[in-house]
Amino acid sequence: MKEFRENWELDALFVADAAMYGEENLQQLNQLRWLSRVPGTLSEAKQLMLQLSDDALKDSEIEGYRLASVCSKYAGIKQRWLVVESESRKSADLEQLEEKITTASVIAQKQLLSLSQEKFACVPDAEQAAKKLGKELRYHDIEDLEFVVHPSHRRPGRPRKGVTAKNYYYQVKGSLAINSELVNREKNRAGRFILATNVLEHQFLSDDELLREYKAQQSTERGFRFLKDPMFFADSIFLKNPERVAALAMVMGLCLLVYSLGQRALRQALQAAKESIPNQVGKPTTTPTLRWIFQCFQSIHLVIINGAKQIANLTEERQWLLQFLGASCRKYYLLL
Repeated sequence: MKEFRENWELDALFVADAAMYGEENLQQLNQLRWLSRVPGTLSEAKQLMLQLSDDALKDSEIEGYRLASVCSKYAGIKQRWLVVESESRKSADLEQLEEKITTASVIAQKQLLSLSQEKFACVPDAEQAAKKLGKELRYHDIEDLEFVVHPSHRRPGRPRKGVTAKNYYYQVKGSLAINSELVNREKNRAGRFILATNVLEHQFLSDDELLREYKAQQSTERGFRFLKDPMFFADSIFLKNPERVAALAMVMGLCLLVYSLGQRALRQALQAAKESIPNQVGKPTTTPTLRWIFQCFQSIHLVIINGAKQIANLTEERQWLLQFLGASCRKYYLLL
């Protein structure tokens, strides 16, 4: 990022994911404007999630989001942290949490049953085993804990009448209860994540703009994921020196630019015509990927018979799709 800034004289905002957000990296980026996601594993992030009240979150201009802005000095650098709550993600997180609790409950019941069948020589040993299991349980606590004493006879079978046992063993008895405090914390954190930036002035980058800039990174990630897809045949090319690797990266970057512009033009044409096309599962969409359009146009061939050119397998559906792809594209299929 620093080298890029030295070669390009522009006032850029660098957007990165949580992998960039570390003390050492942030110290090197003092002269750059950056925006990054804060790892949820940071103790400062965990503490903020616990302390932030639900009332502190305000509705965003972007539908389905709530925001809360706070100041931070992580790594000794003044920055703005933005707590973001996504409505759709919250629903998914809460559903996953319920599944985790259900799974954990089944496992915990088996562990407690196994513990209750063990025999201990003394109460401290039984108590230590119960504490060890309690620490391993994430969403549950062991309640109504008892240590039941049983007589132990050396000879098998029922002891004779009047014989007093000389030895005893102990067993653990208890029940499981949901750790309400932990579960409530998890529910409170559901759908939330933290963004950070060193752009402190809201007039230069508002909270809503900050979220938009971060969400815009998704389109870039999807583009480069496409470049790495086997369909692009990038994995079948091998180069011997760094210069050729850089040259290929430049060509692939230009291809991605053309791909993105083509996809944008297609979506704009569909929007202008108020039309939609079937996606991979047959449902109408106004935001198809160009990759899907490529797949729709497979097995089309140029046939030349007696010097006359014809396009084979150009169905009515494909001709209808071509009206949204521009005149130059239709000319390629001999429609003009």
